[in-house]
Amino acid sequence: MILSKKVVKASALILVLFGVFQENITAQDSLQQSKIPTKWFEKINLRGYTQVRFNRLLETNSDLKCEQCDRSIGDGGGIFIRRSRLIFSGKLNEKVSFYIQPDLASSIGSVTHLLQLRDAYFDISFDKRNKYRIRIGQSKIPFGFENMQSSSNRLALDRADGINAHLPNERDLAAIFYYTPQRITSLLDRLVNNGLKGSGNYGMLAFGVYNGETANKVSRNNNLYLVGRLTYPLEYRGQILEMSVQGIKGKYTLDAFTTKPGNNLFDDQHLAGSFILYPQPFGIQLEYSVGESPKFNKSTNSIAVSPSNGGYCLLNYQLELRHYKLFPFIKYQLFEGGKKAELDARSYKVKELEIGAEWQINRALELTVQYTMSNRRFEDAQRPDNLQVGNFLRLQAQVNY
Repeated sequence: MILSKKVVKASALILVLFGVFQENITAQDSLQQSKIPTKWFEKINLRGYTQVRFNRLLETNSDLKCEQCDRSIGDGGGIFIRRSRLIFSGKLNEKVSFYIQPDLASSIGSVTHLLQLRDAYFDISFDKRNKYRIRIGQSKIPFGFENMQSSSNRLALDRADGINAHLPNERDLAAIFYYTPQRITSLLDRLVNNGLKGSGNYGMLAFGVYNGETANKVSRNNNLYLVGRLTYPLEYRGQILEMSVQGIKGKYTLDAFTTKPGNNLFDDQHLAGSFILYPQPFGIQLEYSVGESPKFNKSTNSIAVSPSNGGYCLLNYQLELRHYKLFPFIKYQLFEGGKKAELDARSYKVKELEIGAEWQINRALELTVQYTMSNRRFEDAQRPDNLQVGNFLRLQAQVNY
């Protein structure tokens, strides 16, 4: 009996010593692993999304189109992959990060599903908290909230003409300085992470230069555009507000015209204001732009610098239904001016009402339905009298991965 007790005690002691030995080995292994430097390819994050649309239900006018919006609207449109994007991003060290985004569903004319670069830039930070940084490469130009808001987050299926006309594709080759205090950084990140339809961190203060030719195009003159933006998000009584003012100024060279203008270098400058109330549960987006840009004049059959103004108001609401989120919205937009990137700096006069809802089934799948009532006059030298009025129902399925 005494021998058995000694055996039990000896066994217990051995187990304790073995446990201590194992803990030491685990600690040493962890220490060794922490000393192994992380390889560059282990710092890359990969995500993306795909949008598939159909725009022709309940269509009343097949000649109603929008070149800058969705090219599958109107005659010839069918089931269409609007976007299919992969996003590679990462932080290479404390001071340098990168972001590359190709689109696998770009189109040129009737040829679709082409690979095209959307973003390719790197950020150089001057401090560990990224309070001061400069962004170099092809990136979004900080002008307008809806322009910077990702298409994967936006409620309405297309951006408003009055803001987007001045920066088609929203991107250009640029060097832009951003200043964002830590408190503002945390709030901007929270607006995206909590599904409140934020735009992301484009600085509290931003200013810089860019080519002015839109994405994936070489510069056609010796003039750089200037851009500046100041935004301030704040929390007040459980709500989050964001107010911004932004402006761009430069000279634009037309590359699509029926008859070459006598002077092909045009002043292009715009100032815009934004007011955003994030949906908790009621939300408002309000933006308006004024300025001047090249525009086709049908009375003289020429292109000249003319006033350009327009904007939109979007009202939305966030409903939580069990495990789902529903965002009903209504959007009204106005725009009168020229679109410099289209043929003959095409002249536009737009009035449009959109009513719809986004249904977030889960993080991977979203469905959007939108009914559009549109009145669009868009004219150039080939179509000097072109007013199109019509309604249509739009559907979109979006998969996030």
